[in-house]
Amino acid sequence: MAIALGSDVGDRRAHLDFAVARLGALLAHLKVSRYYETEPVGVVGPQTPFLNAAAVGDTTLSARRLLDALMAIEHERGRTRPHPNAPRTLDLDLILFGDLVIDEPGLVVPHPRFRERRFVLEPLAEIAPDLRDPLSGRTVGTLLATMEHSL
Repeated sequence: MAIALGSDVGDRRAHLDFAVARLGALLAHLKVSRYYETEPVGVVGPQTPFLNAAAVGDTTLSARRLLDALMAIEHERGRTRPHPNAPRTLDLDLILFGDLVIDEPGLVVPHPRFRERRFVLEPLAEIAPDLRDPLSGRTVGTLLATMEHSL
């Protein structure tokens, strides 16, 4: 299971550290990438750079329960959603959940845009390059390499 972490408001490092501590209570064998500073993607108007990371681990929770827990962590850290792509204290996205493909209201796994997002693929490839996208059959490392070659 893979989670993308991001923050672009306030003490970004403290927000990610908070999330990592909370994830440690939810996930066994937690592994976290280094933090990457990235430019905002898909936002309107000026916005500060993001600090991004990825985490992988094991859980006995269902995908829905894990997503609920991720949203609760965001809320604890003051996340608001005034409009799409608004600046955020903390953003936690469920990217992969084993080899499951889920398409339910409010829960789509694999994350529909992760294959085009360097700020997700790069940290995820650092810690889990062999994780496989169940839709394309490609590994995270291959997805990143393909992205790099197309630039």
